[in-house]
Amino acid sequence: MARRPVAAIAAVTLMFEAVGIALLNWILGLVVDRQQMSMGGLDTDAMSIGTWVGGGLFGLYLLVCGVVLLRTAVRDRAPGRLARILLVTCAVVHGLVGAFAVGLVGWPAFAFLMVVLGLIVLSLLGYEAERPAEPSAEGAGGGQDAPSPA
Repeated sequence: MARRPVAAIAAVTLMFEAVGIALLNWILGLVVDRQQMSMGGLDTDAMSIGTWVGGGLFGLYLLVCGVVLLRTAVRDRAPGRLARILLVTCAVVHGLVGAFAVGLVGWPAFAFLMVVLGLIVLSLLGYEAERPAEPSAEGAGGGQDAPSPA
């Protein structure tokens, strides 16, 4: 199955996206700071620092998700419960950001985010957590299918 390459591609894509998001927010923070823009009387320094911190945290979040997927691809084993929760939240975030991106940025950004969402979901489904085998009726001992003594 192609689960290992899908997880690796998703990991690399998330890492590039993390760098892109952090860089975009850094540039937006510089623009706000240099043009002394203000919204609703907020301090421009607070707005630019908030943009930098928010972009850095979001980039770090995406980077951690990428590292989890890369580790999954290298080990070729399903991620743990906490890592799966992290990847599910990452998929949900991509769905929400994609919905906003249609109106704010356009269809190409939406398409990119949906491709990343699909890669994350495919990785999660490809490495579905293994469940213990359920005991069969025959192995329960004392079932009705036991041969009767003759």
